[in-house]
Parts: sequence; structure tokens; C-alpha cells
Amino acid sequence: MRPDLSKLDAFLDEAGADGYLVYADADESDQRYLSGFAAPDPYVTLYDGDLHLLVSSLEYGRATREAPADDVARIADFGYDAKREEYGPHGARDRVLAEFLAERGVSSVAAPARFPLATADGLRDLGVEVTAETDGVVTEIRATKTDEEIEYVRGAQRANEVALARAEELVREAEIDDETLVYDGEALTSERVRREMEIELLRRGYALEEAIVACGAAAADPHDRGSGPLRPDEPIIVDVFPRDKETKYYADMTRTFVRGEPTETVREWYDLTGRAVAAALDAVEPGATGRDVHDAVCDVYEAAGEPTLRSDPTTETGFIHSTGHGVGLDVHELPRLADVDEELEPGHVITIEPGLYDPDVGGVRIEDLVRVTEDGYENLTSYPKELVVE
Repeated sequence: MRPDLSKLDAFLDEAGADGYLVYADADESDQRYLSGFAAPDPYVTLYDGDLHLLVSSLEYGRATREAPADDVARIADFGYDAKREEYGPHGARDRVLAEFLAERGVSSVAAPARFPLATADGLRDLGVEVTAETDGVVTEIRATKTDEEIEYVRGAQRANEVALARAEELVREAEIDDETLVYDGEALTSERVRREMEIELLRRGYALEEAIVACGAAAADPHDRGSGPLRPDEPIIVDVFPRDKETKYYADMTRTFVRGEPTETVREWYDLTGRAVAAALDAVEPGATGRDVHDAVCDVYEAAGEPTLRSDPTTETGFIHSTGHGVGLDVHELPRLADVDEELEPGHVITIEPGLYDPDVGGVRIEDLVRVTEDGYENLTSYPKELVVE
């Protein structure tokens, strides 16, 4: 897959740089996206209208087969071993890279903000102009997904729903023993639920590095992963964001469950949050901004008397985070659905995830994953929204 890099071409023209240079491993999402290749150790990608890779001998054969590059070079092609004897490993690397650039007529490069400082200094010492690119141009390009990328996310979300169904099944089948949910004779814990979801995902080729299964007061902290026994009559937030082990694309979804009898406040919060989700979805369309969608959620909450960060930037209860974010090679990427004026475009894949939080009550969050279309949106999430698990 070769992405549309016309925005990067325009950036390089405006910056007066010969090329765009990335030196990182494939865990850096911009590297994986730009190179179309994945390696566990750092390698070099140069874009100058064409795509060039510089890799180790270990990765050379695979890169020539798999990478959509115009050419692939080995560091050994530039006499790295001999240079290392004279200049040491860092000096040798810098000289190999400078020769790699010179061979392609590149004397000035823009590099992402996380480009290694020592490498940038070494290239400058060798006469290569290196300028930090802080606009996140590749990250911005990544925000607009191709049909192929959307299918990757769609597949991840289908697997995600299987995992969430397993979590709900555990909560439903658990017995209520005083103040604890019990499954198979043992307390049902956040850790057990996460492990069972991870197993379901691994069977389908997806990884679950982290997930939130937070009960009661822990659910009042949106990023508390949760720990220990789950309890009846209290809200349990289950937020799952698996990653395809092959394509590396994420999905994201949240539901809130109660096993037993929720309090009147939790019921009210859940209904209110469902209305907030609907209002946000109504606002999603090309040309709408992240602020437009976020404001739609805040309007619902504030009309019901609930605090938001828009109404009170210092509040520690109520709606205390943004409405959503992009999802792709990173689980949090552009665009942002918050107090920002970034416009939505067809091909954006975004979460809609309003919620309400108070340690005295717990937390409630509902999250769907949607793609922006030419005339509105498509909801990639089909999992039902039901608070009480019976």
C-alpha cells in the first residue's frame, strides 16, 4: 500500500527540503506508515518523491520483497564495517547515512520531532542540513484512512466485540455473594476479565496490551485500569482497544455494565450519556470540527446540570475528558474531538466516548467507533448498549 503523500510533497516544497528522513523502528507509527515495512530494529526511510529504505543485511531480503519502496539499500553497501573501525559505531552510522543521502542527491532533510538528536548532529557535522518538522505532517496524512485501512479497523472492531461479549458473559454468569461477584467459586476480578478478553483476541490474531475493567470508585478515573474484585450494584466500565498483530491497526470500544441494581444516579447518568452519544453522532459530518462534536456532548450534559470542562476547566467530576480521538496505527491519533477546530474529513476514523465521573458514584462511559463518510458517518460498532446485565 502506497499512501497519498501529496501533502508531504507540498510540505517539502514549502520547507525547501530535498527529502523527509525517518530513523526509527516500526513501533513508530509514522515510520511504519511511510515505509510500508516493519522491522524491530531502527532503519532509515527517505522520501524525496520516491521512497528509499536503508536497512541492515538481516532485513535486506525481506525489505526488498515486502516494502513498497523504489529502492532498498544495505548499510553494508556503504562500507559500514570499515568505517566502524575508524570512526566507531556512531560515526560510521552517520557517514553511511550521509553517503546514502548524497547518492540520491539529497543535501537537506526535514525530520520528525523525535528524530535521534545524535544522528541529526552527526549529519550536520557532515554537511547535511537537518530541520525539525514539528507540524506532524505524516501523522496528519495518516488520519485519513484508505478503504483498505478502514477494513483493517473494521476487522479489529469485530474481534473487539467478541472480546467484550466475553467480559459481559463473565459478569452475567457471576453469582452475587455479599459484596462481591463470584465466578467458578472465586471472586471475579478485573484481572480475570482482562485475561479472558485477551485470550479471545489472541485466538483471532489480535493483541490486547492493556484494557480497562474498572468498578465503582475506580471507574471514576477514566484511565484507571481497575484491579481486584468486581462488585454488584456498581458500574463496571469495560474499555477495550485491541491491535491486529499483522496489520497493527487498532479498534476501540467502551461499555458500562451493572450486575444487580444500579443506583438511580447511575441510571440517570447512563441515559444522559446515551443522549450525549446520539448528539455527537448527529454532529459528525465532513467539514464539522472537533469542537462542533465536543460542544454537542457538552450541551447535553450542561443542560442536565452536569459539570464539564467547558463550563468549568477545574472540575474534577462530571464530563472530564474530550469527546473522542482518531484511531488507526495508534489507538490515540488525529483528529481530536475536543476544544479544537480541526475539520473532519471523509476517511477519518474516530471514537465518540462521552462519560460522567464522580468517586462517590462511580463512572459511566459509552464509546462507539465510527468512520466519517462523504455525507455523514458509518458506525463501525454494532455492540448493544445495555446497562443492566441479567
